[in-house]
Amino acid sequence: MAATLTGRRLVSALGRRANSLAFRVVAFSTVWALVALVVIATIISTLFRQASERGFESLLTAHLFNLISSVGVGEEGVLEGAPNLGDLRFTVPRSGWYWAVEPVSGVSGQLASLSLVEPIASPPPREVPFSAQFQRSYVTEGLAGEVIEVFESEFALDADNRVARFRVMGNRTELEADIAEFERKLYLYLSLFGAGMIAINALAILIGLGPLRRVRRSLAEIRTGAAQRLDGDFPREIAPLAAETNALIESNRRIVERSRTQVGNLAHSLKTPLAVLTNEARSIGGAKGTLIADQAAAMRQQVEHYLQRARMAAQRDTIVFRTPVGATLERMVRVMAKLNPGTRLTLAMPDEDIVFAGEKEDFEEIAGNLLENAMKWARGAVAVSVTAHEDDGQPRSFSLVIEDDGPGIPEERTREALTRGRRLDETKPGTGLGLAIVADLVREYGGSLGLGRSGLGGLRATVTLRRAQE
Repeated sequence: MAATLTGRRLVSALGRRANSLAFRVVAFSTVWALVALVVIATIISTLFRQASERGFESLLTAHLFNLISSVGVGEEGVLEGAPNLGDLRFTVPRSGWYWAVEPVSGVSGQLASLSLVEPIASPPPREVPFSAQFQRSYVTEGLAGEVIEVFESEFALDADNRVARFRVMGNRTELEADIAEFERKLYLYLSLFGAGMIAINALAILIGLGPLRRVRRSLAEIRTGAAQRLDGDFPREIAPLAAETNALIESNRRIVERSRTQVGNLAHSLKTPLAVLTNEARSIGGAKGTLIADQAAAMRQQVEHYLQRARMAAQRDTIVFRTPVGATLERMVRVMAKLNPGTRLTLAMPDEDIVFAGEKEDFEEIAGNLLENAMKWARGAVAVSVTAHEDDGQPRSFSLVIEDDGPGIPEERTREALTRGRRLDETKPGTGLGLAIVADLVREYGGSLGLGRSGLGGLRATVTLRRAQE
C-alpha cells in the first residue's frame, strides 16, 4: 500500500514538472545535448579507430617492404641477410611483433626475429588466397595468446626465380588496447563537458525565465491584495504581457465597480415600491392585508438574496478579497452570546491566522445564518470551531464547524433542509431561507456545505472554504 502511494506521488510530481515550461526546455536541451554528445563520441571514436588501423597497416606494410629489401640469397641458394626494422619490439621474445622469411622454391634456410621463439603456422593458400601481387593478410593467435595481424608476401629474390615468403606480424591486441584507452578518455572528457554544458544551459534557461517568475509573483500579490498592478522593469518580450495584464486588471476593476453601482441602484429603486406595498397592506388590515404584507416581505427577501448573488457573480474570481476569520467570528460570537444569555456558546480557533478568500459580508452571512439557526434550535449549548487544512497540491482551505445540542435533522431530510423556503418545523419562526442562502453562498465560492449529527446530539454544519494565499 505504501509503495503504491509513493508511486502515485512520484507520478503526480512528474506530471506537475512536465507542465513546467522551464522543465520542458531544460529537458529538451538536455536530451538534445546527450544525443549530440553520443553522436560526436561515436564519430570521433570511429574516425580514431579507422586512422589507427590505417596507421597499423601502413606500419606493417613498411616493415614488410623493409624486410624484403634486407634479405637476399647466397650462391648456394641459402637465405641470408640481417634485417633491422628499427623497432625493439622485434627483439623481445613473445612481444607480439615478429617477422620471418621462409623458403618457397629454389632456396633453403630460414630467417626470423629474436621475438619469434617458436614458429607460427600460416593458413594454406586455399583458405586465405594471395592477391595478384602475391600478397595477403590475416589475423591469427600469437605466441602469448595475443591477437596478431600478419602481412605476408611471396617474392622472387633473383633472376633464377628463387622465391621466398616474407611475413611481418604486428600485435593487434596492443592496437585494440590503445583504441579502448582513447575511447575511455574520450567518453570521460565528453561526459564532463556534457555535464558542464547541461548545467550551464539549465542555469541560463532558469535565468532567462526569471522575468516570468517575477510576473507570477506579482500576480500572486495581486490576488492576495498586496498589489494592484504588475510593476517592474520587464524585458521587451515580457513587457507587452505585463501591459495587457494591467489593462485587463483595470478593465476588470471597472466592471466590478459598474456592477456594484447597478446593483445598488436596483436595490434603491425597489426599496420604495416595496415599502409602499407594506404600508398599504398594513392600512388595509385583515387577512388580505396580512397576505399582501407577507408577500411584500418575501419579495424583499428574494430581492436582497438575488441582488447579493448578482454582486457575488460580478466580483467572483476578480481581485481577491481578504477576511480575517478569527476576528469576524469572535465579534459575531460576542453578539450572539449577549442576545442568547441562556445558551452556552464556545469558540475554538487554531493558533495560526486564517484568512478567508472572499468578502467580509459574505462570510458574515454564512456564519451568521448558521449561528442563528444553531441558537434557535439549541437546548443549551452551541460550539463553533475552525480547522485549517493543508492539501498537498490543492488550494489551501479551512472548515467552519457549528454544532448544537438541539433535535438535529434526520439524515434523510438534510437535502430537504437546503431547499429554498422549506421549513422542517413550522412551529419555529423563520422563512426557511437561512440554510439555502448559506448553500448558495458556499457554492458561489467553490466550497462545500455538509450537514450531519453533532457530538452534542444536535445538528453539525460543516462549511469548507478556500483560504487566501499569504
